[in-house]
Amino acid sequence: MSAYQKEYLLAKEDPKKFWQSQAGNIDWFKKPTKILEFDNNGIERWFTDGVLNTCWLALDYHCEQGRGDNVALIYDSPVTGNKSQYTYHQLRDQVSKVAGMLANQGVEKGDRVIIYMPMIPEAAMAMLACARLGAIHSVVFGGFAPHELAVRIDDAQPKTIMTASCGIEFTTVIPYKPLVDKAIEQSHWKPEKVFVFQRPECQAELAHPYDLDWQQEVEKAQPHSCVPVLATDPLYILYTSGTTGKPKGVVRDNGGHAVALKYSMSAIYNVAEDGVYWAVSDVGWVLGHSYIVYAPLIHGCKTVLYEGKPIKTPDAGAFWRVCAEHKVNVLFAAPTAFRAIKKEDFDGVHIEKYDLSKLHTIFMAGERLDPPTLAWAQEKAGKPIIDNWWQTETGWPMVANPIGLEPMPVKAGSSTKPVPGYNIEILNEQGEVLGPNQQGFIAIKRPLPPSCLPTIWRNHERFESGYLNVFPGYYICGDGGYFDSDGYLYIMGRVDDVINVAGHRLSTGEMEEVVAGHPAIAECAVVGISDELKGQLPLGLVVLKDGVKVDNNQLEDEIVDVVRDKIGAVACFKQALVVERLPKTRSGKILRKTIRQIADGEKYTVPSTIDDPNSLVEIEKILER
Repeated sequence: MSAYQKEYLLAKEDPKKFWQSQAGNIDWFKKPTKILEFDNNGIERWFTDGVLNTCWLALDYHCEQGRGDNVALIYDSPVTGNKSQYTYHQLRDQVSKVAGMLANQGVEKGDRVIIYMPMIPEAAMAMLACARLGAIHSVVFGGFAPHELAVRIDDAQPKTIMTASCGIEFTTVIPYKPLVDKAIEQSHWKPEKVFVFQRPECQAELAHPYDLDWQQEVEKAQPHSCVPVLATDPLYILYTSGTTGKPKGVVRDNGGHAVALKYSMSAIYNVAEDGVYWAVSDVGWVLGHSYIVYAPLIHGCKTVLYEGKPIKTPDAGAFWRVCAEHKVNVLFAAPTAFRAIKKEDFDGVHIEKYDLSKLHTIFMAGERLDPPTLAWAQEKAGKPIIDNWWQTETGWPMVANPIGLEPMPVKAGSSTKPVPGYNIEILNEQGEVLGPNQQGFIAIKRPLPPSCLPTIWRNHERFESGYLNVFPGYYICGDGGYFDSDGYLYIMGRVDDVINVAGHRLSTGEMEEVVAGHPAIAECAVVGISDELKGQLPLGLVVLKDGVKVDNNQLEDEIVDVVRDKIGAVACFKQALVVERLPKTRSGKILRKTIRQIADGEKYTVPSTIDDPNSLVEIEKILER
């Protein structure tokens, strides 16, 4: 039996024994004796009598172990030209002072704190300071519209907000304080204080009674020690979009989160405890929580915090420059970032400029990794490209190539196999388990492993109805897919992205894979639009590679032919329209539902997470033709 099989079966057959062993890899104030229990709602709760502090694990523990002079955080900001590094000692001392600043204003264990920050070291410090106090942080992506921030203020009911005077997008300075003020004005819940970190690029006016100057308050504060919390006490609330339009506050507990992340750094990402780990994201997304701040620091790594983009800051060589300069071992980003690089530097000219000898592995997640992007990255970077699949709700990967346990052959289109702890099955609409190569609902048989959400903040009924009640005994992911005969899982997209063409259920993800294989195309989206005769028909939107000139009608004919050849005439694929850019969220997910609503002439709401609202205007104009 292979190393992976042994670990997977142990976690499946005796989860208590498996996770008790993993819990031994973190430093508890009081080690748990109750490994898995179920609360009054029948929800899994891990390490219920264990006592710890996540900030202690991320900072103080390493200082106590004599590693305090090791670099903990590398800040690299091409949009400002600033770079800095913090050792574990320095970061601990700064965080303890920020915690003291919060405590001076009455923030204590269980209080909520909203963090609305750009990608600067103080954003990570704010998160860790909350964890140090046992306060519950809720990070909201910096620059979100006031209404969206107000919705989160009303739901989280924070005692304080932590923000900065501005954020920077490419060369544009975005003042944050007016947005925060407007959100507070709109919200029913009023926070007591707002801490503002003043950046030199834009000074905020502190004109309200609730305003406090971050730098001045930190200067006055005394260092604060770590507050012991139970493993089941919440660490953070992270809002994710919901089908009702009201964001869902995913709750993450302290103990299970720390144990699962520590395990993942070895088993999945195979990074040394003093390695250099770079997750390219924002602290407003789950990737930023899990793999910029918490997992690398708990593991003892150097973590890179990057204020920039994959392109135009200053060019398509940005990733490779950071990797070379900071000797990055593991790079983790969304496929959309690499598609943007591929679009601007298809021949990989920029890659050749940099020494990437320290870069061992590139991981991708956040959306489906299409085979053309995988093939391009493998060829140009010359590094193993590893897909992994997970959700905000789980906080760490559900499916991955566990290279720390046993590297497996990469199969294009597959995230490889379920991670130990996740018992994944494919179900049909009746909840029956399907065999290999049969598409259905991806579901996790309970108990869920540590780190997975135990509830939705202030709305447990929504948690149960949305995730647990669809198929009793299972957590439903909302994605469809299938296992092949080797046990590799293929994610075919959201269940909503399966379209019904004349009674045939077809995956738009599969069609996108075929369309993206055309040599002229940088990226694409396929959605199902209403049709009186067929029920639904697929519509393709494609973005050309930079510098490519084609006849649009000829391109459409070629795409139609290849879809017919690869999938069949049953797909009824007849339209492929060229667009300048696809509408996406700031985290890079294509807004397929919104595209579909526009195409069907339905009313739609511009999502709060959209990166460029003008991209929807372009889609409207093209579809009107």
